[in-house]
Amino acid sequence: MARKSKYGQPSAKLSTTLWAPALYIRLSREDGDREESNSIASQRELLTEFVDTQTDMTSPRLYTDDGYTGTDFDRPDFQRMLNDLRAGIINCVIVKDLSRFGRNYVGVGEYLEHIFPLLNVRFISVSDNVDSYLDPRSVNNLVVPFKNILNDEYARDISNKVRASLDLKRRQGKFIGSFASYGYRKDPDDHSRLLIDEPAAAVVRDIFNWFLAGTSVLGIAKRLNEQGVLNPSAYKRQQGMNYCHPASDKLDGLWPDSSVRRILRNPLYTGTMVQGKNRTKSYKLHVTEAVPEEDWITVEQTHEAIIPIELFDKAQALFERDTRTAPTQPKVYLFSGFLRCADCGKAMNRKQISQPYGSYHYYICSTFKKQHSGACTKHTIRSDRLEQAVLETLRSQIALAVEMDELIAEINRSGARSRSADHLQAERAQLTAERERIEQMKLSLYPDWKAGDISREEYHQLKEQFEQQQGKLDTRIAALQTRIDEVQNGVDETNSFLSQFIKYRNLQTLTREVIVELIDMIYVHEGGKITIKFKFSDAYAAAQDYIRKHGKTA
Repeated sequence: MARKSKYGQPSAKLSTTLWAPALYIRLSREDGDREESNSIASQRELLTEFVDTQTDMTSPRLYTDDGYTGTDFDRPDFQRMLNDLRAGIINCVIVKDLSRFGRNYVGVGEYLEHIFPLLNVRFISVSDNVDSYLDPRSVNNLVVPFKNILNDEYARDISNKVRASLDLKRRQGKFIGSFASYGYRKDPDDHSRLLIDEPAAAVVRDIFNWFLAGTSVLGIAKRLNEQGVLNPSAYKRQQGMNYCHPASDKLDGLWPDSSVRRILRNPLYTGTMVQGKNRTKSYKLHVTEAVPEEDWITVEQTHEAIIPIELFDKAQALFERDTRTAPTQPKVYLFSGFLRCADCGKAMNRKQISQPYGSYHYYICSTFKKQHSGACTKHTIRSDRLEQAVLETLRSQIALAVEMDELIAEINRSGARSRSADHLQAERAQLTAERERIEQMKLSLYPDWKAGDISREEYHQLKEQFEQQQGKLDTRIAALQTRIDEVQNGVDETNSFLSQFIKYRNLQTLTREVIVELIDMIYVHEGGKITIKFKFSDAYAAAQDYIRKHGKTA
């Protein structure tokens, strides 16, 4: 009978081959590898001690994958080891146990049963008593595939538990990323909580303000680079973070327009956490795929906002418009994205005419420009005349808002709102009493039927009539309650039409900011006339209705 060594391997077979061993070590928290016995140091110590007992092995080479899952073999040092095996530098692989080699049942079997035998590689799993040279049957033993299946199942179970745990944290609004987004930092006492990083947050605020003031995305990137502001990747590395980005070396600290656009699009800056945009296909295939937007996990008010939600919404609305600039222009044109042909609905194009006495800009229907006559007409208007017309119309609308605000304040001071509410409440009380009377009459029908005073048919007929009357009363009572709520809440300075327009009461110059804030669209008619569709039309209607009901018409 063959004699066994202290590690369990048979030692009776004499080797004529000098083996050049590779000690392969792997550790991954993702696989649940937390035991001290699986630490990098303990694996190295055990394998080194094993090699020291062997007389047919040269000095070993060490290959370590720390922090890499065993569910696939795309690991840096594992691949380096394979290259050395194919080059003939090593010809023996030694691991502590089969789980250190891998937790993929199919993959482990492929290496042990096909790849290693073809390469004449000896495989040793010390703790599992597997040695493909001294005891070839140990590799093909039923115990080996069974252990591989258990390791695979363990990895699958851990993966499911990790995914469930991460999803729970996402639903709780906890941040689970490795690095906080630019403008934030992780709370040192709670890494799932974000705190504002003020130096970077100031840059984020500038980006939003510049964008809404008319600077293009590309123009913002250029401005940041001119000011010497480090891009997010370089900034994180400057703060001592071990942060790597594939394009960081090429960018050399400069801002690309894509980084600016990503910041402008990120709702994180409003205090809303959006996570779960990507997921791995499976625990074995570590390839990410995009998750449909409706399945993203969104939790509001998880951290302090850098950007007010109103400002963020304005920025998103601008992205839906055509706000392209000329290649050499850092600024978006004043009316970019806000001009439409009143007839065909297409955008107006900005053009320049040069004359001996000077040059000027004008707008022309893009449909006419592209397809000429027949598709639409020119609808031309000079830029300076358009600007003046919009400014005057805005001033008129602002004056109207100021007048309406004064009327509403007068109504509220006069007590008219209170008197109107009292009248409506009295009417509601009367209708409620009538409904209660009908309810009592309906309840008396059943005893009358049982006493024989009315027939069964009469009972059902009268009951239906009473219920119809109650239904009509319920509708009137609900409508009255709506009117009462409107009167009691009233209209005041919180009305969006009033508040947004009044703050520009001293408007002298037309700016991009004012247009973004107050105008939804400008339509240019043939002949140079314009129609402006303002924002806050519902709020305007509410203020008008309030004045009509409780005071004089504006």
